[in-house]
Amino acid sequence: MTSGASMPPGGSGGAKDETVARRFSLTFLLAALALAALTYGVIAGFDPYGVTRGAGGPGPLMDINQRYVYPQIVRSGRYSSAVFGTSTVRLLDPQRLDALLGGRFANLAMNAATPWEQMQIADLFLRHVPAPEMLVFGVDAPWCDRDADSEAKRLTPRPFPPWLYDDDRLNDWAYLFNSKNLEIALRVAAYRLGLMDERIRSDGYEVFVPPEDSYDLSRARMHIWQGHAPEAVTPVVPAETVSEAERENWRFPALAWLDAMLARAPQATRKMIVLPPVHIAAQPRPGSKAVAEDMACKAALAEIAQRRGALLLDFRRSSAVTREDSNYWDPMHYRIGIARRIEETMAAAMSGATEADDGFFVTPASPAW
Repeated sequence: MTSGASMPPGGSGGAKDETVARRFSLTFLLAALALAALTYGVIAGFDPYGVTRGAGGPGPLMDINQRYVYPQIVRSGRYSSAVFGTSTVRLLDPQRLDALLGGRFANLAMNAATPWEQMQIADLFLRHVPAPEMLVFGVDAPWCDRDADSEAKRLTPRPFPPWLYDDDRLNDWAYLFNSKNLEIALRVAAYRLGLMDERIRSDGYEVFVPPEDSYDLSRARMHIWQGHAPEAVTPVVPAETVSEAERENWRFPALAWLDAMLARAPQATRKMIVLPPVHIAAQPRPGSKAVAEDMACKAALAEIAQRRGALLLDFRRSSAVTREDSNYWDPMHYRIGIARRIEETMAAAMSGATEADDGFFVTPASPAW
């Protein structure tokens, strides 16, 4: 063989390439594992959802989705009373409720929460607070939906984490490793370093509407009426009638959930059902079948309240407050001043007031606490 003969295929050059490839793959794998471990360590270390915390928390609440942050408020053991519902009761300030109603309140109302979602946080609260002082349920129109128990109305497009609502704390770790939770953990880190403010107060309270000094009545009216004034509140003539057959088909399945939840609460727990004061543009049109169905749902709520010893406050009615555009940002959301009046009215109703002179509320069911 001459010295100039070429190397046979598969010689030392190929073996060297394979070694380099293996080393690269191993290095890449180790780097990926190290990055994953670091990421998981950051999430676990800053613990954005209180997985490692029980009583004594919660930590800083930095997620904008209340469904993720409220479970740690409940598990903290700090609160003996709670408000449940949607954004129509989120402006009720727990600190003011503490002073007006007694008890240590958390506001656990969630934006656009379905009745099913509201029951999940209420159930968690009753499991962790066996002797609550007071429970306040804000009941919006979706509670009266005939198909509120359907799969389609169980959840919203907002993610809901069932793993944070069960009693298995170990399974939470399997759900923590993702980019969204890393983002929230980094927000917690920024809060710890003084670079960010807490997203939601530790008792769940947040003023989510715009600042009062930015209020624009003309803009609010556009949102309130959405081009439908005044026909939205003009009575239907002649008034629509409802047959007995139609009435028999009315069902309010979500109210059965509320009834069962109130039944679980200890007898000593004070209970209140609040129908928030949405603008008349968002209420059923006078003279329509929708009014009759709404009245039937309210009657069913009054029966539940009487059976469970709950105080029912009906603000969802035509009144001087709900007819006044300047009280609202949009059809569903009132201004801060109305929230303060609701809080004061709740205290007055507990002391025996049954209605307001301007029609703002009535109490169809008044228990003797």
